[in-house]
Amino acid sequence: MGKKAPVYSEGSVLVPGTVIESFLADKLKVHVCPSSRQTLETAADAVGAEMRRLISERGRAIGVFSSASSLSGFFDGLVKTDGIAWTQVIGFHLNEKLKEDEDSPRSNRRFLIERLVKLIPMAEFHGIRGEAANPEAVCANYIASLKKRPPDFAALELGENGRLASITPRGCDFNDPAPVRVVDLDDQLEQAISFTIPGIMACPKLFLIAPDDTNRSDARATIEGEISGACPASILRTHDNAHLFTIDFR
Repeated sequence: MGKKAPVYSEGSVLVPGTVIESFLADKLKVHVCPSSRQTLETAADAVGAEMRRLISERGRAIGVFSSASSLSGFFDGLVKTDGIAWTQVIGFHLNEKLKEDEDSPRSNRRFLIERLVKLIPMAEFHGIRGEAANPEAVCANYIASLKKRPPDFAALELGENGRLASITPRGCDFNDPAPVRVVDLDDQLEQAISFTIPGIMACPKLFLIAPDDTNRSDARATIEGEISGACPASILRTHDNAHLFTIDFR
């Protein structure tokens, strides 16, 4: 278990009144918020601040975005954030179910297009083509795109049992050689194209968001449990620049 360190702050990541407590769990910077709304708002402020910094210093920001419905409020806040030069932003997304095109109600890509891409003038958006006949070729092409435009950050959802993207405890491999691959979903009846754990960890900065009451036990396991595949998100405690924004889990 990571020991609580003195309160951690980084510029505009912490907004007075929206964070109960901040501390370190090993290397993971944990920000505890009093409500789901404030968790999502604080995360949106933090990601927006990072995007502005990247654009100011490097002329562009490249991000990987989760498409979880629990993050709707996060995207609402992000698209309303002042000062982001969206024409300098390149977007990737984490995972897509096989056989789903962007018009499907079940498509992760569709959610992200509707909640983010259609609402701002993003320079590029690289969607994972779940409907493609050759998923392995999709993975290879996506990996090639990531090599050309390495992401600066990822905005992630903390899923059930510490899931990240489509990586659950059943399929977790901290040493997977591929950054993106076809994986089995929990019921093993469906598959998805997903970032792997090493693919996620390669992003220089990570923002993990756990806004719901259902996230409480998963947040606790991420912060206090053993770093293991039983809770994939626990590996973020070894990342040099990872943040967790969570509803109060105690």
